[in-house]
Amino acid sequence: MKDKILVIAPHTDDEVLGVGGTMARYADLGAEVCVAIMTQGYSAEEIECDRREALASHQLLGVKQTIFLPLPAANLDSIPHRDINRHLNEVIQNIQPEILYIPFTGDLHVDHQRVFLSALVAARPNRPGAPRAIYAYETLSETNWNAPYLAPNFVPNVFVDISDYLEMKIQAMQLYASQIKPFPNERSEESLRALATLRGSTVSCFAAEAFVLVREIV
Repeated sequence: MKDKILVIAPHTDDEVLGVGGTMARYADLGAEVCVAIMTQGYSAEEIECDRREALASHQLLGVKQTIFLPLPAANLDSIPHRDINRHLNEVIQNIQPEILYIPFTGDLHVDHQRVFLSALVAARPNRPGAPRAIYAYETLSETNWNAPYLAPNFVPNVFVDISDYLEMKIQAMQLYASQIKPFPNERSEESLRALATLRGSTVSCFAAEAFVLVREIV
């Protein structure tokens, strides 16, 4: 596999929560996996910690390139839409991924919603280097905390078998020592394992990650 894969994460650890096993599987198959993290914290210490943990986690998963953007976390609703578009357009044009993973539009966090919209603007199919497939991923404690029937529900229609990569995903999340929490917090090892087991059993495999297909050009 020679595909270029780009995962866009509003915040550090979103990419592992939603796409960690899939990234590991793609990288193992020879794909070039890249991650763009849109926001950063508010202190030098927080930013340094987040980036150190992200790079360690990504190295384990086989990520080739990690891009850190300087937008303020939990504050994207104060940033002009065109500025977020511009940042993402530059990333997508530079990498030119065949496959793009983005947060789900119905996520509770406004940062996730803004990134979803700007990603679709930057990945419009009439632009050179537009991805041929776009998938929305789920983020524990964001995707499942929205208001059912009032906001879009995450109803997956694509499943990636990560049976051979679940333990690697768990280890990658453990490298986010400042983010992983003890059970029953949703950002815990037990919750990640439970969700992967549930998604896997849906399609008769040991573990899976689930996605909503946004667009595919065949």
